[in-house]
Amino acid sequence: MEISTARITKEESSDSNPLAQVYQLVAEEFAAVNHLIPRKLSSDVAMVEEISKYIVESGGKRLRPVMVLLSSQALGYKGQQNVALAAIIEFLHTATLLHDDVVDRSGLRRGKTTANEKWGNAPSVLVGDFLYSRAFQLMVELARIDIMAVLSSATNTIAEGEVMQLANVGNTELSEENYREVIRCKTALLFEAATHTGALLAFATDTSADSEQIEMLRKFGLHFGLAYQLVDDWLDYAGDTETMGKNAGDDLAEGKLTLPLIQALKVTSEADQKLIKNALQNKSVEQMHDVLAVVKKCGALDYTYAAAVKETNLALECIARLPDTPYRTALSTLTTFSLSRLG
Repeated sequence: MEISTARITKEESSDSNPLAQVYQLVAEEFAAVNHLIPRKLSSDVAMVEEISKYIVESGGKRLRPVMVLLSSQALGYKGQQNVALAAIIEFLHTATLLHDDVVDRSGLRRGKTTANEKWGNAPSVLVGDFLYSRAFQLMVELARIDIMAVLSSATNTIAEGEVMQLANVGNTELSEENYREVIRCKTALLFEAATHTGALLAFATDTSADSEQIEMLRKFGLHFGLAYQLVDDWLDYAGDTETMGKNAGDDLAEGKLTLPLIQALKVTSEADQKLIKNALQNKSVEQMHDVLAVVKKCGALDYTYAAAVKETNLALECIARLPDTPYRTALSTLTTFSLSRLG
């Protein structure tokens, strides 16, 4: 694959503000989601409501809820349940962020102070639990056992992915295959669940949706999520704080092996391998400049770039079989926009 042919430049991605066009397509439903979320965050416990609203309103594009809306409407869904489903997905995502930041001891998320930095670890974990339980209350209200099955399984696997990642902190022998399984569980699965359950909503109504289209949307979410994480991996060694909304080098400081380092350890010299391993085991960004030089020199950043491009192309292939509608086009736009962060 020629990597350059798949590159989306920043200029191209901003010419007509394609992301704004995507959100405009589902503006009414998205507004309903944003109205529903704060109503469902109400609690008699002041701190629960305060932390919940802080993290939910801390920015972010709410890609996963939007993908619920687009996926359901790409298959002709006309009802209102996709709004509640989108809110459920956002609550599940927000709960994982609260827990992740505690585990990772992160102080910055989306350019803002994390909840654990602001209120402490214990309140953050407990409010994360509140969001999980509120999401499941909403699932019960949907009264769709097929959707609850998908989301309950996804939630369980995401937790396993977080434990897998924690268990591999400082593990310099982590293989690319095992790493891909970690990011499938930890990151990609919620994107997959968003598009899968959105498709299931359409399948249950009087539309032309079929099981093959549902499977294509499920796979689309999976490949989108993998590409999304691989772009983040690349950015952690090639981006900056403003681009990412977190500190550059956070993965190294947390002792996490991501694809750039996994590939570098496979192909670079013994001396450079020792440098990377020491930096990981010491969980220090003091050697960030030296590590970054190694990662660039050995082609590991290019390797990660190519991996993100491949997953992006697989995602686009999945939705190519869907009916040609503005919603399918919007899903394609989201996919290429995500890749454009590499530009």
